[in-house]
Amino acid sequence: MTFQEAQAYLDSLQMHKIKLGLEAMEAFLERVDRPERKLRFVHVAGTNGKGSVSVNIAAILAQAGYRVGLFTSPHLSSVRERFRINDRYISEAKFAELAEHVRTVLGDEKITYFEFTTALALLWFEESAVDLVVLETGLGGRLDATNVVAPLVSIITNVSMDHEAYLGNTLEEIASEKAGIIKENIPLVTGAEADVGRRVIDQHCREKKTAMYLFGHDFLEEDDGDGLWRWKAVDPRLGEQVFTRLRCGMRGDYQRQNASLAVAAVVLLQPCGFNVDEEHVRRGLAKVLWPGRLEYIRLDRDDRSLAVAEASSCRRSVRYLIDGAHNPAGVASLAATLKREYAYKNLILVWGAMADKDLRQTLPVVAPLAAAIILAKPQGERAAEPEMLRQALSIDLWERCRLIADVEGALISAEELAGDDDLIVVAGSLYLIGEVRSRLVGHMVDQADRADH
Repeated sequence: MTFQEAQAYLDSLQMHKIKLGLEAMEAFLERVDRPERKLRFVHVAGTNGKGSVSVNIAAILAQAGYRVGLFTSPHLSSVRERFRINDRYISEAKFAELAEHVRTVLGDEKITYFEFTTALALLWFEESAVDLVVLETGLGGRLDATNVVAPLVSIITNVSMDHEAYLGNTLEEIASEKAGIIKENIPLVTGAEADVGRRVIDQHCREKKTAMYLFGHDFLEEDDGDGLWRWKAVDPRLGEQVFTRLRCGMRGDYQRQNASLAVAAVVLLQPCGFNVDEEHVRRGLAKVLWPGRLEYIRLDRDDRSLAVAEASSCRRSVRYLIDGAHNPAGVASLAATLKREYAYKNLILVWGAMADKDLRQTLPVVAPLAAAIILAKPQGERAAEPEMLRQALSIDLWERCRLIADVEGALISAEELAGDDDLIVVAGSLYLIGEVRSRLVGHMVDQADRADH
């Protein structure tokens, strides 16, 4: 297969709806000599922050000289984004080769899109002889296709309401699904808040005889002056380690918690032979960029070039903040960050979401901050129509709304409304973020490929 043929075959698997369960993955892995048993893992679950925690771990270990495989989802514009070793994405040729191998092994058997990508990732990482794989769950944990591995460390970032159709309608049910990644005697790092979710996780740890390391209790993040912070171990099981003068490459105060979880995981990896010092931690965290998550983009209105610095000579500019916030907790974090960290005259909101999301608990949280609200429809059969999005708002906000289904038209309208001192915020769905980001600055993998050459 060519890359295009492999991509088309993978897309055809979208017809097979989300199916939770490990039977298909276990059966496939048996037929390819269990590649996951030849690898070492950190396994990451949670409602929000999974990708940020994962990329922070990978960045720190890469600074220490390790080859780290990183498997994340979903992607923004190319499926290749899901597969990385350090800073390099899987090549088109290698993706096509491994996709052909997976399809051949399967024969007439069909698996889901996520099962296919997980299988491909495990094969690539084994072939590449990486030192460690940071593996992010797709949905939940207990029955997620990634839950076939025996990790060195497990992480549950947090627990809040999301994917209720698959994980349950209560926080307790959702927490129980995510706690399904907890393995006997394998340490767990978590940022779960003091609620029923944490109680469920704690109970699973007790049953599995697993040591739990809790953010804010067993390890802390503290202000270190000049906008910097420090990570500090409190529990003696983590030693007396303190990492000072840290800075997150990603925006948002909450990224300190995500980074803290990553640092705790790295500390727990040290007895497994991963030697990391303070400078590796400092450089790794500062280097991390996670596209589509509070990503600030400033463009020259005339030539569409990227203005790197706010104080650059770009006088006629348009400012974007794109963020994949799509569930209640994520949107609440976005709204809080906009209030605390950004200065603008007017906020123009471009919003698109999936119809199966809790629209009344998301869009109304951020919409009142906007002088204008542009409701768009990202690609995908699950996408909500703009009229459906408007119904989630109180009638007094309707006069601020523009219903423009196509994404390109929505961006044109937003830029017509925005002055140089205004901020265009794009949020609601990672599908929307993928479309917008590719239109503004191009595809991530294309940029990486050019840099490699």
